[in-house]
Amino acid sequence: QVQLVESGGGLVQAGGSLRLSCAASGSISSIYAMGWYRQVPGKQRELVAVALGGGITNYADSVKGRFTISRDNSKNMVYLQMNSLNPEDTAVYLCNADYGNGVWRYWGQGTQVTVSS
Repeated sequence: QVQLVESGGGLVQAGGSLRLSCAASGSISSIYAMGWYRQVPGKQRELVAVALGGGITNYADSVKGRFTISRDNSKNMVYLQMNSLNPEDTAVYLCNADYGNGVWRYWGQGTQVTVSS
């Protein structure tokens, strides 16, 4: 079992940038997918970006070209660089570890991102 702790959220003006970090308590090198999701009250949790072990990344259409996910297996860290933020990006951002076996999926507590117009 891996524990995940997010940081880097905050309040930013539209057009600004933030970098989120996710620190894992153990090695992430064998984890199939490390991802970032976001949650808005009253809405379904949605996938923002995912980084697979082989270097493949996928993004939600709404963030393509603005957000970049990266994983550093040597440091057990995952990052989400968010540029050109807009108010629609306001949400709690959660880090996820998926071992790819259909059973082991772990979540962090989340970090709040608020974008003001």
